[in-house]
Amino acid sequence: MKHPTRRTFNTALAGALAGAAGLPAFAADDAANYPSRPITIVVGFAPGGPTDIVARVVATKLSQAWGQPVVVDNKPGAGSNIGTEQVVRAAPDGYTLLVETIANATNMSVYKNLKYDTKRDLVPIVQFMAAPSVLVVNPKLPAKNLKELIALAKAEPGKLNYASTGVGGSPHLAGEMLKMRAGIDIVHIPYKGAGPALNDLLAGNVSMGFMTALGLVPYLESGRLRVIAIASPKRSPEMPDVPTMEDAGLPRFWVLSWNGLAAPAKTPKAIVEKLNREVNRILALPDVKKQLQSLGGDPVGGTPEEFASFVNSEIQTWSAVVQSAGFALE
Repeated sequence: MKHPTRRTFNTALAGALAGAAGLPAFAADDAANYPSRPITIVVGFAPGGPTDIVARVVATKLSQAWGQPVVVDNKPGAGSNIGTEQVVRAAPDGYTLLVETIANATNMSVYKNLKYDTKRDLVPIVQFMAAPSVLVVNPKLPAKNLKELIALAKAEPGKLNYASTGVGGSPHLAGEMLKMRAGIDIVHIPYKGAGPALNDLLAGNVSMGFMTALGLVPYLESGRLRVIAIASPKRSPEMPDVPTMEDAGLPRFWVLSWNGLAAPAKTPKAIVEKLNREVNRILALPDVKKQLQSLGGDPVGGTPEEFASFVNSEIQTWSAVVQSAGFALE
């Protein structure tokens, strides 16, 4: 008769204890062997955008490090909700992951019938990057700084307007936060994407808008757009003369396009920590830093707990803005 080894006994005991605790019955050494098969990283947006590009950079480096395929699966639609729903329904084994974004924070308040709860159903692993938005105006507007812009809006309530990439997106919510924090009445003009919004802003058909700095520099240098302030905790090295919104008079006015890696709830902590360590290593690589900076952002990294705290603060911030704006999507 073949007697069980100590390792077999310990593995079985670990599985039994996990089952008794209502957790997935992973073997004790699963994290050490992870990954033993391909990993899928779901992106809730179409290919080619910044979130997709970051996902592919990280996926390539993970695959090289671990010798397993890491596939990026684009599931666009409903403000990234389609892709997120796929991940929260997946097995919590580390083989189906999500690129979590600001949409996962804002959607908690924007959508009335959301089929997931970001805080309950996802485990943040590590933040990839953050790219600040800038408030820009058409130069026909006489305002040269935030104080003058607010004064102009208060002098003529409802006359000025702002462009966004669509209802419920971060440029829309940034405009609503400006209305709430500055006590002004400006009209929201939604567009189907960043391109049309930028074109109408350049043409002077809209007064202002919050946009990522990437790609705006030529228009700022040529005078076709005027930058008012950057919505980040600190000034940008690329635009050191541009004040933050706080410098300009509105404290803690931050609008960051951020993303990071998340997993379904109940994913084993050891696997979360292994992913966290490896992605932090990847984010520190010079070529990765350069790629992320080319997208207008900076690598962030950090612990799962730090990312979770940041996501929770974003959910709280945007919930207050959505409530003030008084709108919701189905």
